[in-house]
Amino acid sequence: MLIGFFLSLLLSILPFSGNFTNAATPTTAAPVSAVSFTQGVQKTVLDNGLTVLTKEVHTAPVVSVQVWYKVGSRNEVKGENGISHQLEHLMFKGTTDRPVQFGRLFSALGSQFNAFTSYDQTAYFGTVQRDKLEALLTLEADRMENSLVGPEQLTSEKRVVISELQGYENSPGYRLSRAVMRDAFPNRAYGLPVGGTKADVEKFTVEQVRNYYQTYYSPENATLVITGDFATEPVLKVVKETYGKLAKRGKENTGTQGRKDAVRGNTTASSPVAPTTKKAPIVLKQPGSAALLQAVYPLPDIKHPDVPAIDVMDAILTGGRSSRLYQALVESGLASSASGGAAELIEPGWYEINATAAPGQELGKIAQVLQESLAKLQQQPVTTEELNRAKTQLQASFILGNQDITSQASQLGYNQTVAGDYHFIEQYLAAIAKVTPAQVQKVAKNYLNPTKQTIGFFEPTQPDGKPGTSSAGSGRTVENFSPGKPVDPAELAKYLPPATSATDSGKQSLPEEFTLNNGLRVLLLRDRNLPTINLSGQIDAGTEFDGNQKAGLANLTAANLMNGTQTKNALTLAKTLEDRGADLNFSASREGVSVSGEGLSANLPILIQTLADVLENATFPADQLELSRQRALISFKVQLDDPRGLGRQVFQQAIYPENHPFHSFPTAESLKSITRDDLLGFYQTHYRPDNTTIALVGDFDPVKVKTLLNQAFGKWSATGKPPVLKIASVPLPQTLTRLNKVIPGKSEAVTYIGYNGISRKDPRYYAALVLNQILGGDTLASRLGTEVRDRQGLTYGIYSGFAAGINPGPFLIQMQTAPGDAQKAIASTLALLKQLREQGVTESEFNTAKRSITNSYPVDLANPSDVSSIILNNAVLGLSRSEIREFPQKIQAVTMAQMQQAIEDLIKPENLIIVTAGPGETVTKGS
Repeated sequence: MLIGFFLSLLLSILPFSGNFTNAATPTTAAPVSAVSFTQGVQKTVLDNGLTVLTKEVHTAPVVSVQVWYKVGSRNEVKGENGISHQLEHLMFKGTTDRPVQFGRLFSALGSQFNAFTSYDQTAYFGTVQRDKLEALLTLEADRMENSLVGPEQLTSEKRVVISELQGYENSPGYRLSRAVMRDAFPNRAYGLPVGGTKADVEKFTVEQVRNYYQTYYSPENATLVITGDFATEPVLKVVKETYGKLAKRGKENTGTQGRKDAVRGNTTASSPVAPTTKKAPIVLKQPGSAALLQAVYPLPDIKHPDVPAIDVMDAILTGGRSSRLYQALVESGLASSASGGAAELIEPGWYEINATAAPGQELGKIAQVLQESLAKLQQQPVTTEELNRAKTQLQASFILGNQDITSQASQLGYNQTVAGDYHFIEQYLAAIAKVTPAQVQKVAKNYLNPTKQTIGFFEPTQPDGKPGTSSAGSGRTVENFSPGKPVDPAELAKYLPPATSATDSGKQSLPEEFTLNNGLRVLLLRDRNLPTINLSGQIDAGTEFDGNQKAGLANLTAANLMNGTQTKNALTLAKTLEDRGADLNFSASREGVSVSGEGLSANLPILIQTLADVLENATFPADQLELSRQRALISFKVQLDDPRGLGRQVFQQAIYPENHPFHSFPTAESLKSITRDDLLGFYQTHYRPDNTTIALVGDFDPVKVKTLLNQAFGKWSATGKPPVLKIASVPLPQTLTRLNKVIPGKSEAVTYIGYNGISRKDPRYYAALVLNQILGGDTLASRLGTEVRDRQGLTYGIYSGFAAGINPGPFLIQMQTAPGDAQKAIASTLALLKQLREQGVTESEFNTAKRSITNSYPVDLANPSDVSSIILNNAVLGLSRSEIREFPQKIQAVTMAQMQQAIEDLIKPENLIIVTAGPGETVTKGS
């Protein structure tokens, strides 16, 4: 779990407009009215001012509890940038009655939990089995009033927050955005990074943070949201008993504390005093890989009547492949990507456009074409086709974004906190349906004015995409670190509120499975709770078939599937889906090409017919291949400039020998060498019905779906047997090996530690999952998280995992640290692995880990999208259809003897590969 701020979360589930490439919708906006987002919601305001929103959703035996505080970076004054985010971290450090890491308590309950800070709000959320509802309510109430904000907690979490901020500094896009926003909003908190600045964070005092907590974390400044499988009246009784006793303690004036709220001379965004001249671009010339552009324009606040038209305008500009900016910038070959989004907030917000230049293209030219596209929108009314498509995408994004109860709770919490009314979504969608071409043209003129624009260019000083250089080091690491004693779950248990433990996955419906005459395998699971379809698929055409000479071939083939068929070109294919809201994506991974699709159930035929068309009739146009090659080259350069990407590649290539399929990664040379004939050959060889599995979950008639599938795929055939790879087993390294890669201009290091692991069908798999839960399966609750993150504050995130597929993949530990902390964090990790190897785990740890895994599993099953992925993966991995039901029992059946055997077999501290990528000072003297 990463505890941080996620505006991207809001962009996907809330009424921000954004790039709706993944929207899935009907041809008209009408069906949205059939799905009421607020139906059944009950609002209760307690005497102390706490707003409580309850919504019964009886589709799965789970509940979501969320607390939304109306405080974010908007409320910060000079010198305290990031204090909202710092406090969010401290809210996990325990309370006076429960002086333990709350992440461990949530994990013990099986909660899928997180938190984020944004401009206007800080939110905490957890989703659990229904029997844990009261426990979650108790914990959230406790930390609303009694959180420990002391010197010890602040010191360790300051280091964690700084590690997080330094990690963002590794991204050129983050650095560009920070410069642009500061220039666009020089006198407003919205112009500062939500996470804060290192300079301010370092200076926070206990008194300062405690006062902030006392001011804003008060019942009258919060909204408690409960959605899921519960009865309202008894739960409200518990809420009143638990939260009703909390006292109001907020101080007067919890707004922006007297700051000047001007946007470059604009008193408000809705009554502009327009600047007379266009500002010069901000230019950052720094180490990096890709040239970036960001443009920002002031907007009004979320309650302004122009907001619906602005969001329709954004969907027309950036909503998918058929959108104007995609066609003008990406299809023209100028940019490898283009996106946009409107931030409509409590105070006047902004509209932003982002683009990444294609290789060899000038940012000035991209800016020029961008301005021409915006001018055209201002001068000519949009077409009816564009308008309907935009409305469809916007409205249906809410249906698809609210398929699970966590998202439904977030929708309510956001609307109540930022718009001031949970009913806002109804008014918003009704207004979207009424937007006219004239309104779109009007808002384009008002808000996309060149004189109001703040534009920034990131010009990389090292754009050649060469991998980082290796730094010196003897291959030894300091290992004189002694880890603390593992947290005893029995000690933890005394702080847990009471809850029964009953995993109810035995009632999970099993998919129907059948195979078409041509060998295509299908799994169907009907779910009539929502009018949606979730499709997951896999084609056995992954990168393992590339070979080193043509590394990147599988990815390029998958990326070009939607670029044209015998009867439709790329734009026609895009409109076929986007007009109706169906979405279809292909991406190659090691062991296959993943297919993902979603839409409203009425559009299932379009989804299936388009899938069949591209799998059977793709034509791979030469011009589109060149565009996708340029995008692949940029992605390759970006990966080499990212400590996570480069570190993972070096790690993987150190584990697997050069002739192993898992060793190959694209290079500039291999990408440039791939021809259209290579794509056609790969497509004809590997894209076969007997290599393909499809899982469908949603509201459909199985009989009609079978007929549809037979009609769509019936003529697809293949001769001979499909290609099969024999992958050799890989031994562990003989000794501990250290590798270091230096990437100029980075501020945070990323380290990978591990070796080759096990496959999914390995009999030790379930024991390995329990072992991993104890070791590093949760950044806050695991041994690694407890020691390296929580006690020492050395990392923002550390976790471990087994990448167990059809073939054995790596066992790995990943962490992010400040350069000077990398050695200590690595030494701590090695000491913990040795401790685990020598002392094993306790019975209490073992049982707690099993409960945590099995208790959280029903939350996965409550999301139809997750269910389709689980069903597909089980089938592809050769597991039984009943695995989806039996998984918790298999975890519970793991014995302590099996656990000890797994530790002996799978934990080998002497045989590790350790790769660190980042700034040059990562490797200290004597290492």
